[in-house]
Amino acid sequence: MYSRNLTRTIDLLLVEDNPGDVRLTEEALREAPFPVNLSVAKDGVEAVDFLHRRGKYRDAPRPDLILLDLNLPLLNGPEVLSDIKTDPDLKRIPVLVMTSSREPGDIQKAYSLNANSFITKPVHLEDFMNMVQSIENFWLYTAELPDC
Repeated sequence: MYSRNLTRTIDLLLVEDNPGDVRLTEEALREAPFPVNLSVAKDGVEAVDFLHRRGKYRDAPRPDLILLDLNLPLLNGPEVLSDIKTDPDLKRIPVLVMTSSREPGDIQKAYSLNANSFITKPVHLEDFMNMVQSIENFWLYTAELPDC
């Protein structure tokens, strides 16, 4: 689709507690024409530990891109986003809020915490797959990602 040639593996962190959405994202990324190393955190605490390389995550890769759900157990999405965007070592990582919410307050809060985008998850399978491919097309082909 795009001519940009990615020669390295892209490290992506998906912060998502819904196993179905994790599975769909994995399936959509499987079709990527370049290697994607997908790590999954199933709650906010796990995401923060992964990003700060604590405990079992001390050797975790630094993600090039983060897909973050808002409605998470233990620490919610805005708390995780705030942690990321206030940390000098993490704040350059693009964070895409990917949630089922369409609430204007959630959108405003995400952007006020410096989210790089706010995406409402589609309900239908084909639309979900297209959404993941759109993220891939823009963030991995068109945009230049920072070295994190």
